[in-house]
Amino acid sequence: MGGGNAQKSAMARARKEKNAGAEAKSQLKVNENAKNVQCGICRQTFLLTIREKALNEHIESKHAGKTIKDCFPTWAPQ
Repeated sequence: MGGGNAQKSAMARARKEKNAGAEAKSQLKVNENAKNVQCGICRQTFLLTIREKALNEHIESKHAGKTIKDCFPTWAPQ
């Protein structure tokens, strides 16, 4: 006859803890793949959901005198 409920619970808990560490739930790779807006001058990448205001801030700080079409020729407002 083998083990009672306490032993079964302990084994299940240990198995669950061991398996929980094996699966990474990081969003880093997904975020890196979503960076598909790229500055044509300095090649800095931005997330697809970036707003025009943030792109203009990039242009003002890095490429003064350029327009949004100079830096981001393929970007279209969403």
